[in-house]
Amino acid sequence: MSDQKQHASGSIEPGDTSKRVGAEVIRERGCDPEELREKLVDAVGAEFTTYYYYTNLRMHLAGEEDYKEITEDARLEDRAHFELVVPRIYELEGSLPNDIRDFADRASCPDAEVPTPMDDDGCLDTSTLEVEDILEVLLEAERCAIRTWSEICDMTRGADPRTYDMAQRILNEEMDHEAWFIELLSKERDGEINPAGHFARGEPGDAPYTKNTPFNDSA
Repeated sequence: MSDQKQHASGSIEPGDTSKRVGAEVIRERGCDPEELREKLVDAVGAEFTTYYYYTNLRMHLAGEEDYKEITEDARLEDRAHFELVVPRIYELEGSLPNDIRDFADRASCPDAEVPTPMDDDGCLDTSTLEVEDILEVLLEAERCAIRTWSEICDMTRGADPRTYDMAQRILNEEMDHEAWFIELLSKERDGEINPAGHFARGEPGDAPYTKNTPFNDSA
């Protein structure tokens, strides 16, 4: 029986810890791992900042407890998307920016700010803030996320099964989120019935496609 095994060696020398086979096989299949990991940093930057901005948007849905619940699901699931993908960035020999301001500036989507100006005291002027304005911000944030993860799916399809699996799972949830906010905005702003086809999660932020299984109770 031959000692030669097809996958026993490759372009990286045995014992070389300066390179990763996991990145090189992606390159061999036509995907640039350096370009991919930078896009992933931008994408998780958007998930992280959206988690922050959705916190503020949810707070301002005053008196709209059903809307708050849906927003909370989307908010927590965006955090789950961040947690899911960050290890992949490091597997591809990348890292997160050390300065959170740089990280936020790199986010692939615009800031989902409360859509109202600041008053003279530097506080949000909510005197003319309408629920439909907040729902529109939420909807457009989800649409940006769909475009972002669709691009990553296109980059990795057939070349990087691991990243593709993560991206398409996130995309499933972002499409859920878009459908939720279309339903809510259609009813709130236009008085139209435009069903999402599904309801809120069983528990807040269930993330049925992307939630990591904790390694221990403190994770």
